[in-house]
Amino acid sequence: MNKNGLNLRTLFLQHVAQTSNSPMCVEVDRAEGIYIYSPDGKVYIDLIAGVSVSNTGHCHPKIVAAVKEQITKYMHVMVYGEYIESPQVLYAKRLTELLPENMSSVYFVNSGSEAVEGALKLAKRYTGRTEMVSFKNAYHGSSHGSVSIMGNEEFRNSFRPLLPDTRIINFNDENDLNQITERTACVIVEPVQGEAGIILPQNDFLKKLRKRCSDKGVLLIFDEIQTGFGRLGKLFAFEYYNVIPDILCLAKSMGGGMPLGAFISSNEIMSALQTNPALGYITTFGGHPVSCAAALASLNVIIDEKLVEQVNEKSNLFKHLLKHKKIKEVRGTGLFLAVELGCSQLRERFINKGIERGLLSDWFLFCDTAFRISPPLTITHKQIEEIVNIINSILDEI
Repeated sequence: MNKNGLNLRTLFLQHVAQTSNSPMCVEVDRAEGIYIYSPDGKVYIDLIAGVSVSNTGHCHPKIVAAVKEQITKYMHVMVYGEYIESPQVLYAKRLTELLPENMSSVYFVNSGSEAVEGALKLAKRYTGRTEMVSFKNAYHGSSHGSVSIMGNEEFRNSFRPLLPDTRIINFNDENDLNQITERTACVIVEPVQGEAGIILPQNDFLKKLRKRCSDKGVLLIFDEIQTGFGRLGKLFAFEYYNVIPDILCLAKSMGGGMPLGAFISSNEIMSALQTNPALGYITTFGGHPVSCAAALASLNVIIDEKLVEQVNEKSNLFKHLLKHKKIKEVRGTGLFLAVELGCSQLRERFINKGIERGLLSDWFLFCDTAFRISPPLTITHKQIEEIVNIINSILDEI
């Protein structure tokens, strides 16, 4: 209660702008590992991880320590790209050491939507072309440019007119690749479609897409905002599929719980943003020093604790145990899974009952019949077994 006798839930609904008419309204007091704790002591198991954000778990002590140390030195000092700030430089160096040679230049932003916006502008600027190609049921963010290439008409139509010269083709349809031509600036793709309900590429689709883009001089952008930093069992999904993009978009888990995003390319391609005009793409808080300090600590945790190497074994345990008669299918790779129930009402009842039982899961924007399993990569085998028992119990009840 506040001094006027109103609880936080009431204040939340009155003063925090809502994104739907039915928010989950889980009140958070603290979070640690895979758990979220409410002020009344209720414990929730987090299968969402902030939508693939908390790969290293909530409040990992090494990330918290890095944040505290940086805060005592400096926070914001100048817009991105003007001053030399060690957290940005050291993190960019560490990150690019783990990437292919053509990804040597990191442009830091605040979020996934901004990373996508920057990548689209970079592709148009570098190629001198205007057409942008994306895929049906793709999700790339909420900004105007991102919505323009979103692959779902229900989410697009209310915001028209959108950016011109966009084309949406079908994921996993090789014939549609013929629509990528010499006038296309870029193709942006999620290597695994997230909000479509975890749809995997089939029949070497990404390799065929790469070849078509190379043949036509088109820049290939990988949106790894959800799949990056170990979620599929490789540090990045392009490694899993052995396809190297021209531009890589990252965010979500990048900051270890702090807001951070980036688009990454070669020095040659990235240099197109330096002139005509100068400051053609700029951000005030992008690459915030506290976020970059957290990101470097998070990346080191992922590597030092060998979290990526454990992902597939944990994924296989989930798939082995999730055998309830109401489960139609478990789709996905690594700890990026969709549990298909085949019915939107059943999925809704599962989510709601899960909140009651202290299990937090989530749905997909473009697939209303499945629920999401994308926990912190730090989850243990014992915790997975406990979670599956709860899932089966809830499915029995509904």
